[in-house]
Amino acid sequence: MTNTTRERFTGDVSKAGPWGTRAALIKATVNEMRFLARGYRATQDERYRQAVIGGLNFILAAQYPSGGWPHSYPTFRNPYDRHATFNDDMMPDLMTLLQEVSAAPEFECVGEENRKRARAAVERGIDFILKSQIRVNGRLTAWAQQYDEATYEPRPARAFEPVAISGGESASVLQYLMSLNEPSPAVIAAIEAGVQWYRDVQIDGLRLTQTKDDRIVTPDPSAPPLWARFYDIKTGRPMFVGRDGVIRERLADIEQERRGGYAWYNYNGTKVFERYAAWKSERGLGARAR
Repeated sequence: MTNTTRERFTGDVSKAGPWGTRAALIKATVNEMRFLARGYRATQDERYRQAVIGGLNFILAAQYPSGGWPHSYPTFRNPYDRHATFNDDMMPDLMTLLQEVSAAPEFECVGEENRKRARAAVERGIDFILKSQIRVNGRLTAWAQQYDEATYEPRPARAFEPVAISGGESASVLQYLMSLNEPSPAVIAAIEAGVQWYRDVQIDGLRLTQTKDDRIVTPDPSAPPLWARFYDIKTGRPMFVGRDGVIRERLADIEQERRGGYAWYNYNGTKVFERYAAWKSERGLGARAR
């Protein structure tokens, strides 16, 4: 990452690293565009403006007609690279940037037509978010890590990333939706359902301890609430998966390398509840934070 922002690209992709060769959008485009836009505003250097527009064109070209963005573009090295993804908060971060492009003063340099293109891309992205929210027994819940870009069906990625509702990525999707200035009734319904889902799957009485190379959970009534990274869509139970692809119900049952090498639990629900309380307050409504 440091090299991609500090060193000039020579055209030799063998020295570009994985972000340069696969173009993982969020890791090699978003903050760089913000930096260059500020640079242009300060210096009026036309090279910076052209680079910002080039980055914008790249992001817009990568968006699917359905409104999602692939994990990587334009090269799909792995089967899951083409899936529309919320993994690593990619879509919310891209859409936040595009909102800035459409309205923030530092992005005036792209011109009004490009600002309109950014706004349209955001609208398509919101449509994808709403259509991909998972329903269980007729009720909206939250989101998976990645989806078929055309059918909106949840898809697996690596062997240890099954089809599931994500207690990780769903938080950033909800945070993004709560950032919208004029949410539609459909967006509001999505937020309310997503927050309720976090209430429903909250894990109490379990303490997470992270060592240098492992993660361990032990009973502890005083522990703060936890959320699993993956929940079974049908049963709502946490899922833990090793490199063998076998789904297990306990973190202790997968190999140590995967226990320590992946974020199986998180505290994201607490952040969602805090943002939700503020979101309701901003609209003059009472909020049940939990």
